[in-house]
Amino acid sequence: MKQRSVLVVLFDGIQSLDVTGPLEVFAGASRFPEVSYELRTASLNGAPVRSSCGLTLVPDRSLADAGTPHTLLVPGGQGTRDPDPALVDWLREHGPSPERLVSVCTGALLLAAAGQLDGHRVTTHWNACDRLARAHPAVEVDPEPIFVRDGRLATSAGVTAGIDLALALVEEDHGREVALTVARHLVVFLRRPGNQSQFSAQLTAQTARREPLREVQHWITEHPGEDLSVDALAARARLSPRHFARAFQTETGMTPGRYVDRVRLEQARRLLEDTTDGVAGISRTCGYGTPEAMRRAFVKALGAAPAEYRRRFSSHPAGEAADVTEYLTH
Repeated sequence: MKQRSVLVVLFDGIQSLDVTGPLEVFAGASRFPEVSYELRTASLNGAPVRSSCGLTLVPDRSLADAGTPHTLLVPGGQGTRDPDPALVDWLREHGPSPERLVSVCTGALLLAAAGQLDGHRVTTHWNACDRLARAHPAVEVDPEPIFVRDGRLATSAGVTAGIDLALALVEEDHGREVALTVARHLVVFLRRPGNQSQFSAQLTAQTARREPLREVQHWITEHPGEDLSVDALAARARLSPRHFARAFQTETGMTPGRYVDRVRLEQARRLLEDTTDGVAGISRTCGYGTPEAMRRAFVKALGAAPAEYRRRFSSHPAGEAADVTEYLTH
């Protein structure tokens, strides 16, 4: 059995879920036979740290005594805004050594300050992407995905995205069935693909101020298979097509076409994940018309055709190798 060590760096002002979420994933995977993660936590001097929610976390050791892990994980939190220079220095010295270097949420700011992200494509919490890009122009910041893999480097978006990234790392190490079973045990509905947007269409777009435009937003979400052309939506809002398109983008920050595309993609993803409906039926239900049009939309947005997406992320996979009952009682 190959044991992989995971070292989580602790500091004052840390986001506790950035720590406990990934650790629960790795610990859950270790309940399988032939899976083993050695989990360690460390702070600069080995002293307890206080998280942003007031929870006190007691590390296993000091960073000076931590050694070189297989995976070094740096969480985020308010403590990344004005980090201890000694912590940044430690990351600068020790960051290059582990086989995997991982950040959760604004932990990417610490790695960037330590020079570990230069020349790499990364992500972080949506609210910190601009700050990271401005402060570190040598870093390619992608604000869209929930996590990004770039060689040995893995960075995730905010808070719960760290769980998605940890599940992806478990899948990389030990296969899909182990990762899916851990996700179910943690009541994480599904492992989200890394290139999924940090926001759904409804969260990405602002809610329109005017009632007719808000009604149109709700209509699009509830009727993705209907005619959602600008002309049809403008008629529903009782506006001219030109006025509607301009007002919709002004109030939501997104063109009507972009909003429709996101809603349809999300609905199609949910049906592929949650049901056994055929791709042809899903393409009609979600307004794509044909399976080929849906395939092109999936490949462009997610890098995978619908059949491949279902194979990887369906909540009803055939022939599960991992037995959930055995896992829960192991």
